[in-house]
Amino acid sequence: QVQLVESGGGLVQAGGSLRLSCAASGRTFSNYVMGWFRQAPGKEREFVAVINWRGTITYYVESVKGRFTISRDNVKNMVYLQMNSLKPEDTAVYYCAASTGYYTSTPTYYKSWGQGTQVTVSS
Repeated sequence: QVQLVESGGGLVQAGGSLRLSCAASGRTFSNYVMGWFRQAPGKEREFVAVINWRGTITYYVESVKGRFTISRDNVKNMVYLQMNSLKPEDTAVYYCAASTGYYTSTPTYYKSWGQGTQVTVSS
């Protein structure tokens, strides 16, 4: 399995931006579909965005469309989540995850997860 480490979280005011990074190691990164999920206190883990193996196809949850952008660099074994126009409701722990063979928003298909990075958006 691939190992994942997120970074880039922090505290930002509403309307601001953050760029999350996820470093992958251990297996051939380009074999994996990569996703970003988030979990707010007291809530279930929520799908945010997914990108296919080559980085040519992306999909987002409706609430972040037009504000967030997922991308990947298969040379550097990195996946990113650029978050703009942040809102207080974006506050959560953000996780990157890797899926083999499934381009999906369903968390159960993702077998490798990072430890998460906290994003807090103040109003």
